[in-house]
Amino acid sequence: MTTVQITLPDELAEKANQAGLLSSESLEEMIRQRLKAKAAKELFSLTEKAQAVPSDEDFSPEAIAEEIKAMRAEKRARLSSV
Repeated sequence: MTTVQITLPDELAEKANQAGLLSSESLEEMIRQRLKAKAAKELFSLTEKAQAVPSDEDFSPEAIAEEIKAMRAEKRARLSSV
């Protein structure tokens, strides 16, 4: 187990304590919920990004070749600036 020390304004700490929110069990539950919400948000973000990627039908062989050239040029530029 890990011990965590937090600093809160007195008024907020008192209200949270009265509401039972400062118990280990309550804090653990809140943190687990926030972690799930954060993971869900990241998943939705990745899903949106994936949907924004053009499908294979949008790329001709010429367009793919141009994309590869651009990526190689960008890589060369990065390596030469190091």
